[in-house]
Amino acid sequence: MEGSIILQDNVRVRFAPSPTGHLHIGGVRTALFNYLFARHYKGTFILRIEDTDRSRSTEEFIEAILDSMKWLGLDWDEGPFRKTDRIDIYRNYADKLIKEGKAYYCYCSPEELEARRKEAMAQGKSPRYDGRCKNLERVQGVEGSRGQERNAAVRFKMPQEGQTVVEDLIRGKIVFENNQLDDLIIMRSDGTPTYNFTVVVDDVDMKITHVIRGDDHLNNTPKQLHIYKALGYDIPLFAHLPMILGSDKTRLSKRHGATSVMAYKDMGYLPDALVNYLVKLGWSYGDQEIFSREELIKYFSFENVGKAAAVFNPEKLLWLNSQYIINTPAEKLAELVMPFLVKENIISEGQDLNKEWLSKAIKTLKERSKTLIELANSLRYYIAEEIEYDEKAKAKFLNEKSRGLLIELNDRLTSVTDFSTQELEKIFKEIIEKHNIKLGNLAQPVRVAMTGGTESPGIFEVLEIVGKEKTLRRLEKAIKVIG
Repeated sequence: MEGSIILQDNVRVRFAPSPTGHLHIGGVRTALFNYLFARHYKGTFILRIEDTDRSRSTEEFIEAILDSMKWLGLDWDEGPFRKTDRIDIYRNYADKLIKEGKAYYCYCSPEELEARRKEAMAQGKSPRYDGRCKNLERVQGVEGSRGQERNAAVRFKMPQEGQTVVEDLIRGKIVFENNQLDDLIIMRSDGTPTYNFTVVVDDVDMKITHVIRGDDHLNNTPKQLHIYKALGYDIPLFAHLPMILGSDKTRLSKRHGATSVMAYKDMGYLPDALVNYLVKLGWSYGDQEIFSREELIKYFSFENVGKAAAVFNPEKLLWLNSQYIINTPAEKLAELVMPFLVKENIISEGQDLNKEWLSKAIKTLKERSKTLIELANSLRYYIAEEIEYDEKAKAKFLNEKSRGLLIELNDRLTSVTDFSTQELEKIFKEIIEKHNIKLGNLAQPVRVAMTGGTESPGIFEVLEIVGKEKTLRRLEKAIKVIG
C-alpha cells in the first residue's frame, strides 16, 4: 500500500476545518498528519476553511484556527481558501452535472420529505429519498405551502446497484452497498451548496492527491467517490484516521479536560510537546517517544498508523511537556515564560527583566517545572520584593534555634564582595563546622527565609540568583520574625 504512495508525484493534501468553534485536539491531529505527509514527500499542504455554515461560522473562529496553526508551527503552502468565496464555482459544477443527466432538480419541500421519512420508518423501510423528482423536467411555478413559487434543490443521482469499494490507506478495503446510498442534495433550494459536494469540487479544483481525515467522515466517502466519477476526475487516495477517545473510552470531549488547542497554550504547554504527543496518538516509530520536528517528517508513514482508536492521556502529555521544558534552552524559556509572569501577577505588564539573569534563574528550575505556568510561579521568589512564608515551614525552621545562625550568616554576607556559589558555599561550610552541625540545620532556615518554603534548588544557587541586596533584606526580615 505504501509503495503506491511513494510513487505518487506532486503530493497535495488539505486540512479543512469548520470555523464554528475553536480548533480542537482531533482536528489538530488531522492537520498534523496531513502536514507531515506533505512534508515527508516534499508535497503541498493546503488550508481550506469550511465556512458554508453561515449561521455558526465567525471571523473570530477563523482567526482562532489560523492562530492555532501558527502557534503549532503547521505552516501551510496554499490558502487559506474560503468556501464562501467559491459559490459560483460550485454552481457551475452543479449545472454541468444537470446538463449531463447526472443530477436533477427536486421540488419536494422539507415538510413533504419529513412526512415521507416518517411513513417509510413506520413501514420498516429505509428512510431514503424515493426519487420521485428524478425524471421530472425543470418546471416553473411549483407552489409552496403559501402559494409562492417554490425553488428547486439539486440532487445527485446515486447508483442503486452494485458496490462501492474504498481502498483505505489505513483500514484497507471497505465495501459499501450502493442500494444504501441516497440521492443526496448537492445544492439547496436557497442556492447554497452542501458539504459533500463542495468537498469534491474543492479537491478536484485544487488537485488533491490524498484525502487524510477522521473516520467520522468514512460514511461520506462512497457518496463523494461517485461525485468524483460523475465529474470525470481521478479519485484521490483516502486515509481515515481512528478517533481519539477519553480515558473512559468515550469520544474525547470537554469533560475529559481541555480540548481546544489554544487552551493548552494558555496552560503553559510548549507547541512542540503537543505536536509530538498528538502524532503519537495513533502513530508510532519503534519505542521512540520524543521526536524532533525533523524526525517526525522523516519517519512519518501510514504503515505505522494504527487502526484502533487512540486514548488521550493528559498525564502522558504533561510528562512529555516536562521533557520538552528540560530540553529547551533557558534563553528560549526566558522568552516563553514572560507572558505567564504577567498573567500570574509576578511582574507587571511592560516590566523588563534582565534576560541573562532570568535565564540563569530558569536553569535552576526547569527540571522541576512541568508547564510554563509552574515555571513562572517557581520564579516568584527570585523576582518578588517581598515573600510570604508557609506557616508550617516558618514554625519549624524560623525559631530561636536558628536565630543565632541566621544573624551570624547575615553578618558574614554583609562584607562579601564576591556573591558567588563558590564563596557562599565556603561561608556556609565555615559556620556549620564552627557549630558542629549538619548543612540542613543552616540551609533549611535560610531556604525558608529566601523562598518562603522548604523546597528549592540548591541553596547557594538560590542566594546567588536572589542577589546580595535581597538576600540581606530577607535574612533581616526572618530574624525580626523570630523576635
